[in-house]
Amino acid sequence: MNGKAWMCGVALAAGLGAAVPAYAQSAAPVDPALAGRIEAAAAAIQPRVVAWRRDIHQNPELGNAEHRTAALVAEHLRGLGLEVRTGVAHTGVVAVLRGGRPGRTVALRADMDALPVQEATGLPFASTATGTYQGATVPVAHACGHDAHVAMLMGAAEILAGMREELSGTIVFVFQPAEEGAPPGEEGGADLMVAEGALNDPRPEAIFGLHVVPGRPGTAFWRGRGFMAASDRVDIELTGRQTHGAWPWKGIDIVAVAGQVVQTINTLAARTVDPTTTPTVFTIATVNGGVRYNIIPDRMTLSGTLRTFDTEQHDDLVRRAGEAVNHVAAAYGASADFRVVQNAPVVFNDETLAAWLGPVLGQALGSENVNPAAPPTMVAEDFSYYQREIPGVFYHLGASADGVDPATSPPNHSPQFDVNERVLETGVRAHVMTALAFLSRS
Repeated sequence: MNGKAWMCGVALAAGLGAAVPAYAQSAAPVDPALAGRIEAAAAAIQPRVVAWRRDIHQNPELGNAEHRTAALVAEHLRGLGLEVRTGVAHTGVVAVLRGGRPGRTVALRADMDALPVQEATGLPFASTATGTYQGATVPVAHACGHDAHVAMLMGAAEILAGMREELSGTIVFVFQPAEEGAPPGEEGGADLMVAEGALNDPRPEAIFGLHVVPGRPGTAFWRGRGFMAASDRVDIELTGRQTHGAWPWKGIDIVAVAGQVVQTINTLAARTVDPTTTPTVFTIATVNGGVRYNIIPDRMTLSGTLRTFDTEQHDDLVRRAGEAVNHVAAAYGASADFRVVQNAPVVFNDETLAAWLGPVLGQALGSENVNPAAPPTMVAEDFSYYQREIPGVFYHLGASADGVDPATSPPNHSPQFDVNERVLETGVRAHVMTALAFLSRS
């Protein structure tokens, strides 16, 4: 999830659409004999998937810089005989597997980038890598699980390539960079993948993706319609007049303005939006300014994130927040520059596909491990850009350690975040079963 996103859950909210019916759809699961073959193949390839995951984990790369990871993926896919295109959206890889018979086209997606996080898992293959972020050298770690995503889709591609002659249709594998957001001043991520033709030639009819999160190992959960929030980056630049800390009246105290702005933003979201209809979070996360304890600076910058599920409500809140920030600044004689940039739209799972996926993942994971009516979550994912182009479903895969309460598992983006490697086999099976079931869908 992107930067753009940190994992947590929220209560089910009214107004986001009814939960999809569990297993009421007509789509037939995969033939039991074939499902057995897939289960055996996923078990057989599991040691290699684990090895890929650990290698990628130990060698993480930030967004738009996933050169080693992309090369590893491309080499593997070419070795499977797939049509491979590299350099999409800087470092993205798109591969096409054409079956022995004509039919539908479906896409499966994984994200490849890591985060500027100092890993503290204590794993023998923990990252000690560094990278450059906003001009500074920073530690880099796969603190969101994208290493697992890449490894699982590599494993699924190998199994599906081995069934090439049996396939009726085409499968597109999308390995995407910069899901956590492109570096400042650069483009990247799913929107650039779309712009550079990741979903063209051939054009998939649908796309599916998954994300590891704290949860009972091997469980899958999602919902139709709005599942993950839209994400906006908010930047506020305040300008006042520098003065001595002992004579605040001789300048414009921009620190006081910043404090009032934070309070105004917090109050605006908490006191003017009904959280039972449209979950909303408006957070100011950074406040920067000043160089010395007794000098009131002339400039301060603030940044934060806005998470919403409703476009009209989002636009109204952005308008009112901009007006409020400018009014606060003006009251002190200061000025404000308020900017909002969208990181990702709402992850909107196609309702029909979301319901259809229930029995498919039920067969792959066990019906007791599947919840197609999960509550929405305030985290975001740029998978939503693909869903603006074609129908798609994004679901979460529980990956907490065995015997650990998911509520106390380190969350995504935590220095302690880790993936239960047992679920890698589960994810491979889910990918393969989803693709095969879609290609045979009537």
